[in-house]
Amino acid sequence: MKYFLLFILMIGLFSSCEKDSASCKYDNSPLVATASEIAYLSAYMQANSINATQDASGVFYVIHAQGSGKTPNICSPITVNYKLYLLSNGTLVDESLDGYPYTNQLGALIVGWQKVLPVIKPGGSITLYIPPSLAYGSNNQNPAIPPNSYLRFEIELLSVG
Repeated sequence: MKYFLLFILMIGLFSSCEKDSASCKYDNSPLVATASEIAYLSAYMQANSINATQDASGVFYVIHAQGSGKTPNICSPITVNYKLYLLSNGTLVDESLDGYPYTNQLGALIVGWQKVLPVIKPGGSITLYIPPSLAYGSNNQNPAIPPNSYLRFEIELLSVG
């Protein structure tokens, strides 16, 4: 009888794991910035006296507040306030509207967000400096963001689902 109950418990455990992984269609991206993109961002940080951390992917970031609670993963629904600037001229090209934060699964967003947003938690805020290969690249459909643009995002992580 003990073995039968153990068997049933194991089946339940494995089937629940399978269900959770099946509900998430996202995988961690293997993409990393090119050496020239990293060099460009590094030079930008130095020229503008920005003390940023470089992620292994090539995204640079500055944490303003760490936050607390649940850390987002690739499958997490997240809710944020954000502002998007072109790094080339500082133009604000997009933002969440006041009182209307943006919600989506982290895996559905650009790779630069996927790679670095998990370093903060709800209540945290961060500035990301993202190279084109980890943002919208050369095939961007948004006319406000030129192809191969380096971007700066100011993000406040409000919640992780």
